[in-house]
This record gives sequence, C-alpha cells and structure tokens, in this order.
Amino acid sequence: MTNGPDFELETAAMADGALRIAGVDEVGRGPLAGPVTAAAVVLNPARLPDGLNDSKRLTAKRRAALYEAVFEMAEVSIAHATVPEIDELNILRASHLAMERAVAGLATQPDLALIDGNLIPRNLTVPARAVIKGDGKSVSIAAASIVAKITRDRIMWDLAQQFPGYGWESNSGYPSKGHRAALQNIGITPHHRRSFKPVHNILYQEKYISD
Repeated sequence: MTNGPDFELETAAMADGALRIAGVDEVGRGPLAGPVTAAAVVLNPARLPDGLNDSKRLTAKRRAALYEAVFEMAEVSIAHATVPEIDELNILRASHLAMERAVAGLATQPDLALIDGNLIPRNLTVPARAVIKGDGKSVSIAAASIVAKITRDRIMWDLAQQFPGYGWESNSGYPSKGHRAALQNIGITPHHRRSFKPVHNILYQEKYISD
C-alpha cells in the first residue's frame, strides 16, 4: 500500500475506454478574501511528474518544483470564481463554478473528470466521478491541487502588495489571528467576502454604528 496518490483510478478508467482523464481540484473555500481557484490537469501516462502528492503534504519548495513539472508535462487549465460570485452564489456553488470553468478551458475536453470531493459540479458537461480525498488517491487530482494552490497563493501575494496589513502574502486570505485583527483595525477591502460571517459581522457593526 502506497502512502500517496497513484495512477490506479486513471488506469481503470482507461481500461473502460476513457482516453483523456482530467484531475480537478479547487483551493480557497475557507479564506475570508480572494477568489476560489480551480485547476484541471490531464496527465500524460507515459510522462508522469515524479513525487506528485496532495499539495498540503508537500514543502513549498517541492510544490513549486512540481508546479513547473506539471506545466511542462501535462495539459493544464486554471479558472476562478470571483468574490462577487462567491457572495452571490455561496462558496460551494462558486467552487463548483470554478471547476466547471477549468474543465471547459481544456483545449480538448476529457472523456472523464475526476473531481476532488463528494459532489460533482452540476453544470459539468463531461462524464465525471467524485473522489473523496482525491488529492491523496489520484495523481491527476494531486497535480490539480498543486496548480490551484500555487496559482491562488500568487494571486493573494499580489493583492497583499496592494492591500498591506492583512498578511495575505502568508495567510492567503485565511482567517488567521492577524487577518482578523486587521479586519477590525484597517477595515474591509473590495476583496473580502461579505457573505462570510467574520466580514459580515464587521459590516453589520459598521452599519449599526452609522445608523
């Protein structure tokens, strides 16, 4: 038994006739700020990057190296759902929207999409299978998790330069102690998710005080 993901789910699907298989994952459901980002990755069975694993189990250096390897060896599509879309739809639906966009962005549509989680996005236009904790089971999903995480982390680093004080360069918008304190002390930016309770509560307080 291996400690990390493998290519067995993909091999089984190929035996059933699926030639192009995309691993799909998203990152950014929990943050108070920034988009949710999804990636779809179609690996080449003859050229798999060595050491693929759930992005959370990798060091930053290893994750960055694998990110480059995935782009070199695989077909990749990245997509997002914006903060307004998150606030309008809810975070689960927005994360599924980002996944749908990532799959749609592939140059050639896959025969099967392996989706990390227990739900299949409802507007996906290709056959799909939900894989619970898929980034630890499928190397295709693991590759997507790496691409999505690094892409979103870089977005948040860029936003941190425009909106200093929230610690986004290190917390990626997640509700760290410093981020929560900055919300109270500095205020809310256009990149904060107003439907999320810590942000909503501050907006409510401000409205109550101004009224």
